[in-house]
Amino acid sequence: MDYNSHWMSKVVEMAMNSILNPDDIKKALDVFKAVDSFDHKRFFEMVGLKVKSADDVKKAFHILDADNSGFIEEEELKCVLKHFATDGRDLTDKETKAFLQAADKDGDGKIGAE
Repeated sequence: MDYNSHWMSKVVEMAMNSILNPDDIKKALDVFKAVDSFDHKRFFEMVGLKVKSADDVKKAFHILDADNSGFIEEEELKCVLKHFATDGRDLTDKETKAFLQAADKDGDGKIGAE
């Protein structure tokens, strides 16, 4: 990872830490450290996102929407854990597709803010 990429990763991590508790994030990342263990519902519950205000959830969504398209696409979803902490792992293709299928409400292959 080059300096600019590392710096941007740290900025994204700090932004997420301003919304969520860093200790909760670390615990959740540790639980899902193993390949093919990711469960998006349980992860978001563990980091405390499910009890946040709609405004905070939108802020988190915009952090995850790396290209600012208004949607989280499959490639962004693959590295979703890295947006919570720089040492987060990439999701496997299987995990990414399962997450996308569960969250894609209209079947367009991406997740909208609503």
